[in-house]
Amino acid sequence: MLPRVSQLARHLAAPSRLFAQTTRRPCPISKMTTLQERCTRTIRTGACLIIGNEVLGGQTNSAYVAKWCFCLGIELQRTEVIPDVEDDIKEAVRRMSSLYDFVVTSGGIGPTHDDITYESIAKAFELKLMRHEETFARMKELSRNPEFDWETDSPSLRAKLRMATLPTDESRSMSDQCVFPVKDLWVPVSIVNGNVHILPGVPALFVKLLDGLEPHLRSRLDKPFARVMISTPQPESVSAGYLTTLAAKVKSLGVKVGSYPRWGKERNTITLVGSDLKVLENLVPEVEENVQGRRVETVDELDHLDD
Repeated sequence: MLPRVSQLARHLAAPSRLFAQTTRRPCPISKMTTLQERCTRTIRTGACLIIGNEVLGGQTNSAYVAKWCFCLGIELQRTEVIPDVEDDIKEAVRRMSSLYDFVVTSGGIGPTHDDITYESIAKAFELKLMRHEETFARMKELSRNPEFDWETDSPSLRAKLRMATLPTDESRSMSDQCVFPVKDLWVPVSIVNGNVHILPGVPALFVKLLDGLEPHLRSRLDKPFARVMISTPQPESVSAGYLTTLAAKVKSLGVKVGSYPRWGKERNTITLVGSDLKVLENLVPEVEENVQGRRVETVDELDHLDD
């Protein structure tokens, strides 16, 4: 990622070797898992599929997913970027749906001919593409163009209808396959195969809809993670030995240790992540002493000491 992406996002999306040592490998969902189980199981693991190119600069959707998952206690175990190619979308979404509890896709659901996400995901799970009348009705109701002709066939109307034509399992209620997380937006989140959530790629829409999904998932979430950061003037090579020993010692406590160099800066960041804040708090004095550091709220909090 580019330097503009927040340090927190970089820390979560690109863990160091020390962090990786204590990160669980993906726990595949059994191929025999039923649709009902995928709809109701506790959400512990997540994956993000970016369809099309991410914006190179500023906050990207995948970076936001990393922070969002972290705050909800979902272990984001994989992020992929693939082109708008049907076979690539089908392969990736089938694989992710089988391996992870929660999957979110970003991009490819606009009005143009090359927006093929809905179509490709429908084919991946052998579903029909059908007009979702509630989406269409909300689209008309919330339209900002009161003069648009919604009754006469036209290229513009057909383009709009593409965005209201969703992968549909006719054996299930549509209320289980489509939600509207933001009341003043007509854009739906289509839910396929029980755990694949299809979102637009436009960052402003993506963020609103993902945030809006939280109430729909809350009853299925594990305990959220807690995280503390310690700023140290030590180079990563100096603190590596102690941190390796620490990571092995606290693994049984459910604590993960991360070490993140800050390129071009004099201070680096140590992170402690776990579900029990009290456990993390008890470790802080020891870590501060061994890395000659101080606890911080932001990664750049003590940069003034180097001025």
